[in-house]
Amino acid sequence: MSFADLKLLDSLVGTLTEQKLTEPTEIQARTIPDLLEGRSLVGVSETGSGKTLAFALPMLHQLKSLELNGSPVEQTGRPRGLVVVPARELGEQVGRVFKGLTHTTRLRVRTVLGGTKKQIARQNVGGRFEILVATPGRLMQLLAAKALRLDDVRMLVFDEADQVLDPGFRKTATLIAAACPKNVQLVMFSATLPPALQPTVDSVFASPPIHVRTDGSRRLVPTLRTRNMQVTDGRRFDVLRDLFDQDATTPTLLFANTREQCGRVSKWLETLDIQHVVYRGEMDRVERRANLARFRNGEVPALLATDLGGRGLDIERVDRVVNVHLPQDLDNYLHRAGRTARAGRSGLLVNLITERDELLMRKVEKLG
Repeated sequence: MSFADLKLLDSLVGTLTEQKLTEPTEIQARTIPDLLEGRSLVGVSETGSGKTLAFALPMLHQLKSLELNGSPVEQTGRPRGLVVVPARELGEQVGRVFKGLTHTTRLRVRTVLGGTKKQIARQNVGGRFEILVATPGRLMQLLAAKALRLDDVRMLVFDEADQVLDPGFRKTATLIAAACPKNVQLVMFSATLPPALQPTVDSVFASPPIHVRTDGSRRLVPTLRTRNMQVTDGRRFDVLRDLFDQDATTPTLLFANTREQCGRVSKWLETLDIQHVVYRGEMDRVERRANLARFRNGEVPALLATDLGGRGLDIERVDRVVNVHLPQDLDNYLHRAGRTARAGRSGLLVNLITERDELLMRKVEKLG
């Protein structure tokens, strides 16, 4: 199957061809036809499988088709496509994907994300545009200020739905959906969707949605190699030193569970003169974005992160992920592992294992 077979607009297919994208991934092939028909849907697929394109292409197709059929956007602050994301960095990434697909359709994409000044956010939604990518808090502020209306939204997407619908965001997500037309096409995508969250997901939909779960969901991709390194007597840094002695230049994303653990690992890396930057919550947003940019650009070989860096980020040059401290939750493990070996590329996952990690590792073994 090719993207042309999915009956997308020729302009979109042409843009994809220019980007050397000709064949859809499994999640794209299984969801795009239903989304083009306007059906509401829940899609669950492994990290790096192309979920953003799976909803971006149908949204662009539908909204450009409205324009071509004589119904362009005519009022300010009334988008027709809305993508809600749980975090600023993911929103920036989704916005880039959309904008990379619009040079022929000429559809306008705006972002309103946490961390930007309120005045700038208001300016971003001040004109006419078709698509809005937003974090929940900033979106609700604009709605309360009547700077934005959602009564013309045709397609509403919750990206990383398990986060958007967790207890912290759930009420806001419900209010956002209620601000859209009753017949809005509601779409949710996630790499993981725990069974316990299913009733919440279903409650947001006016009628039962189509559910699509790829064969690779809740599995590790076949291009990922895993290396388990045992930590004894708490000598975690000795094991980590051996790893970097073998290869200190491979672009590496390291994970710790807490801010305190990040601090200790960072100090240890400094003693070994291993260039790195830190990416975690509760640090200045400007600094965090600058650190991420330095790693993306190859200025430093290592990025040390908490689980804030485990979701949604698509950094092409991550060849190795190291769990300095393993998470307790299997879903977080899968999200971390998904930062490498993306889109068919190879990657290495290194786990530093202690006795307390045995329960998690038994769950990992069952993934197959």
